[in-house]
Amino acid sequence: MPSLPLVSHVSSDSLIAWRAEGRVTLRQFLSDVRQLAAQFPAAGHLLNLCSDRYHFSVGLAAAIVAGKVSLLPPAHTPEMIRQIKRFAPEVFCLTDDDTRQVDLPQLRYPALADCPAAAEDSPAIPQIDVDQLIAIVFTSGSTGTPQPHPKTWGALVRSVQAEAARLAIQNTGCTLVGTVPPQHMYGFESTVLMAWHSGNALSHAQPFYPADICQALAAVPLPRILVSSPIHLRALLDAQVALPTLTGVVSATAPLSAKLAWDIETRCAAPLMEIYGSTETGLIATRRPAHGAQWELLPDIALFTEGDGIVASGGHVITPTALGDRIEPLSDTHFLLHGRIADLVNIAGKRHSLASLNHVLTSVPGVLDGTFYMPDDDGESHVTRLAACVVAPGLDAPGLLAALRRHLDPVFLPRPLLFVDALPRNSVGKLPRAALQALFEAHTQQTA
Repeated sequence: MPSLPLVSHVSSDSLIAWRAEGRVTLRQFLSDVRQLAAQFPAAGHLLNLCSDRYHFSVGLAAAIVAGKVSLLPPAHTPEMIRQIKRFAPEVFCLTDDDTRQVDLPQLRYPALADCPAAAEDSPAIPQIDVDQLIAIVFTSGSTGTPQPHPKTWGALVRSVQAEAARLAIQNTGCTLVGTVPPQHMYGFESTVLMAWHSGNALSHAQPFYPADICQALAAVPLPRILVSSPIHLRALLDAQVALPTLTGVVSATAPLSAKLAWDIETRCAAPLMEIYGSTETGLIATRRPAHGAQWELLPDIALFTEGDGIVASGGHVITPTALGDRIEPLSDTHFLLHGRIADLVNIAGKRHSLASLNHVLTSVPGVLDGTFYMPDDDGESHVTRLAACVVAPGLDAPGLLAALRRHLDPVFLPRPLLFVDALPRNSVGKLPRAALQALFEAHTQQTA
């Protein structure tokens, strides 16, 4: 069976990560992996909840060499844990947080012994079968119930190798600092696996607030790349903090506007590359949004029309996969993205996309964050009305509706319009539909 190495680093002293205590060499990483794998129970599935990115990476690698499958759900709510237990009844949880309460057998990330520098000058790098199932990643639930998607070692390695080549960071000695969690498909690929298979290093940190992001960047040497999302990048701009020097910025999870991308590049004094993909496909295309709206496919990836939709195949996309977005092919290698298929709403015969409506809403001066929401059809009303939820401390409903009325047909004006202190975004800035539904149901009960 063909195989690929666990990591592409070759020298025992090559840098593979930065922890709070300092640098981590390949020798120490492999020692940590062996020690942790020896403590795993017999169960075949692992829920890796480590918040320290280095701990997560050691747990992932230990699971791979031990032949276990890592489960990566979009959230860790009690309901999600119940679903995970139904999916894999014998699953156990690896955690580095003593306060985390999870209804699963738990293994606390242990204190691991330092590997003596003189020991094992050339440790053997595990070779992993390309067809080995190493993870099952679940969709975010932003458009419905999370769905499982199996990931094999060979497909994941090909994906992140293509990403590193597109970013031109192979063996450049850079450190990837991520604001997105490694349990999310984007963070999984772009902050952990890409570091393993580009000869670079990952930072242990998972900063969220602007000051923490700056601190995490300053803690590692140049060259350094920030792997983030629009919600974190916008907060970083708004905070007006002094940013450490960056080599590059990578963004995903939601399309960036040209203006926001330009502002980020200007503020960070570094190029911003945006990546497009999904839980189902992984990364398949990139663009530099400050310089144009077109997306460029990765080598060997192709798009073709099937029925009313677009299907991706080739490269690391082993099984042809229908995309959930409205895509306009421009050539064999380039396309335009026009939003989610599921976000197209039709009210009284008039059509609009939720993405476009959200853009109008968040462009109103005074709106800090906001989203439209299309409730499920209750079967009783002739017309289902759009709702919206906004963070706009200085505005009231009449003023905001008047501003929207200047840009929107009256049928798209939100009723109700709910003002909140914060939207229920998850750790990568997405809004799961279930969270929005619960928010509006609570509002309906309060006003009934």
